[in-house]
Formats: sequence, structure tokens, C-alpha cells
Amino acid sequence: MKSSTINKKEIEKFSKMASEWWDPLGKFKPLHRFNPIRIKYIRDSAAKHFKIKSNNKPLKNLNILDIGCGGGLLSEPISKLGASVTGIDASKTNINIAKIHSKKNKLKINYICASPENLKINQKFDIILNMEIVEHVEDVNYFINKSSQFLKKNGLMYVATLNKTLKSYLFAIIGAEYILRWLPIGTHEWDKFIEPSKLIQYGKQNSLKLEKLDGMVFNPIMDKWNISKDSSVNYIIQFKKI
Repeated sequence: MKSSTINKKEIEKFSKMASEWWDPLGKFKPLHRFNPIRIKYIRDSAAKHFKIKSNNKPLKNLNILDIGCGGGLLSEPISKLGASVTGIDASKTNINIAKIHSKKNKLKINYICASPENLKINQKFDIILNMEIVEHVEDVNYFINKSSQFLKKNGLMYVATLNKTLKSYLFAIIGAEYILRWLPIGTHEWDKFIEPSKLIQYGKQNSLKLEKLDGMVFNPIMDKWNISKDSSVNYIIQFKKI
């Protein structure tokens, strides 16, 4: 087991693209298109789990930790839904971008340059978001272990990532990076993709019970992402701390 979850190569890669975080037509265009389905999934399932009945602020009074927050693409809309958000990222450049953008939008989000193993706060959270991050870290089990230490009992952890299948290689790397050029070449490494079964196993080892697993599929005709039973490429897992 490693003492750090930080992959310096990955941090450098995303730091170089940091200025484009909030450009919907830039290098993070796929995440902008991906965001609505992620937000809806978290909003609906969290509101149901915590029995929150509020149409305007469905995540009201929830403390949420967004790990690998980047420039704040997920932190900001989650904050607008009523949650108290802390966003952490190992890239100082990303955190600075996130701070500037949230200030411009008059949002109170606590951004910290840190990774789970060196985050120094005496707080536990209702929800932890590990969205599109585990395929970029060193030692996923260690990462889940350190992340889960900040989760309250009965709290939820969401992990969204890419399955390790031939289809994911063809779609997420060959298709998205080399043919469609949705992402810069080298954004993903197939060796770092992870099967749901392995992630579920890591969850069990860290007192995280599988609540549900869903696939996320892009519909080119409708030009949007949908929740699906097909988890062969993109998928999201909801864990509960026991």
C-alpha cells in the first residue's frame, strides 16, 4: 500500500489544461456535457436517502466533500442545490481557478489544495463525491480508504469512473480521444480503468456497502447522457457507510 494517492503525471496533465475548466467548448467540453446527468443522479438519490423534501434546495443542510474537484464544475451546481461544499484537489492551479470562479458567482465553497491522505480537517461529511477521479490516482484501494475516513456513518459515497473492458478502450480512448477528439490524446490510460467488481471489493474492505450501480451512456441522437443498465464503459456506484 502506498503512502500517497497522488499521481504527479496526472496532476501536471490537468494543471496544464486548468485555464479551460469553465470553457464549455474547450478541453473539458465532455465534462460540461456530462454534468447534468451527474448532478441529477446525486440530487435525486441523495434527497431520497436523506429524506429531504425541498424542491428549491434538495441538498439543504448536507455537508459534501468533492474530491478531485478540478475547477469546481461539480462543486458549484451542488452548492446551488443547498449543500455546504468542500472541494479538494491536489493541483494548486485547479484550486485557484475554482476559488476565482466561485467568488465571481458569489458562492461559498471551501476549496483546499489537498488529497484525501493529507487533508487536515476535523470534519465528517454526509456525502463524498469521487467523480471521474479514481482512474487518475495511485492505489485506488488506499484512495477509497482515506476518502471513507471523512464519511459519516450512513453517509453516501458516489464513485463514477470507467470500466476496464474492450468496449471502454474503443469508446473512451480510441473513439473519444483519437477519432472524435472530445478529449486531448493521453487524457486516459486504459490500464487505470477499473472493473465495478474490484471497486465494490475495495468498498467492502472500507465499510462501504453497495447501494446501487448504474451505467451512463451517451445518446448521439439526443446529444445527451442517460442513466442505463449498460455499465460496460461509464458507470457510477453509490456506497453507504456502515
